[in-house]
Amino acid sequence: MEAEKKAAAALELILEEEFDRLYERLKREEEKAGVIQWGGFFRRAGAFFIDVLVLTIFSLLLFYFAYVGYSVGLAAHHQTLSEENLDVFLLFLSLGSLALVTGYFVLFHGMEGKTVGKWMFGLRVVGPNQEPITYSRALLRWIATWVCAIFGLGFLWVLFSREKRGWHDLLAGTWVIRE
Repeated sequence: MEAEKKAAAALELILEEEFDRLYERLKREEEKAGVIQWGGFFRRAGAFFIDVLVLTIFSLLLFYFAYVGYSVGLAAHHQTLSEENLDVFLLFLSLGSLALVTGYFVLFHGMEGKTVGKWMFGLRVVGPNQEPITYSRALLRWIATWVCAIFGLGFLWVLFSREKRGWHDLLAGTWVIRE
């Protein structure tokens, strides 16, 4: 019985090593042939989930520091946070959150073509000839993302598109590829 377990473990190790070698060889051949691997729906969704986690952490920090700063400012004028002055605080917080999220996606896509989530999932946003996208194209893609979010179906289009492009990719002239 023990010998069978050792033999099975050895066979499993050999198969894993062979599979790894085969995978690496096929990957190199695809790269040589110029085959583009598109970023599929589930990879992109996973990357977006990571981005949401990162943005949640930064948003909580923004909220905390905004609350402390606003409270200190009010205290300097012998006031406290109340219904009368809550609107200004919420407006500031909303604009700050919008700037944070927009900056995150536009800057990361414009700099490297990938956010933290896309980096973790091996994805990159590129232009028509697989070149890096510009900041203006990244901003256009971000605006198109919001337009598509209104309709909802734009993101699901990735499931059916041959090149795995959402409507926001089509509008901005971008592609998401695997690295």
